[in-house]
Amino acid sequence: MTIGHRKARPLFELPIVRRAIVRSFWKLDPRHQVKNPVMFVVEIGSVLTTALFVQALVGQGEAPPGFILAVSLWLWFSVVVANFAEAMAEGRGPAQADELRRQRRAVVSLRIFRKVAA
Repeated sequence: MTIGHRKARPLFELPIVRRAIVRSFWKLDPRHQVKNPVMFVVEIGSVLTTALFVQALVGQGEAPPGFILAVSLWLWFSVVVANFAEAMAEGRGPAQADELRRQRRAVVSLRIFRKVAA
């Protein structure tokens, strides 16, 4: 056993990813998004472009519906991916803390004594 060496954790652990996917859509709530002003503005843009897409489908849009749909999908994708990344970080934090607690009980340390020259 090498001292100070630990097994690397996988980047995507299935339970954390599942929870993060659910939370990434739950975090679309504007009350949560308002805490992050940049993503809140992107979400507002997503809602507006979605409304413009519906308007273009009815035939009263100023741009082709396909273009507006593409912009809207990119904006929604950005918001959901940002929420997913945030939820992953929130999920990995407690998991790493639990791992550190387990290691604290299992780690053996060596104490080195030095003679102090008088």
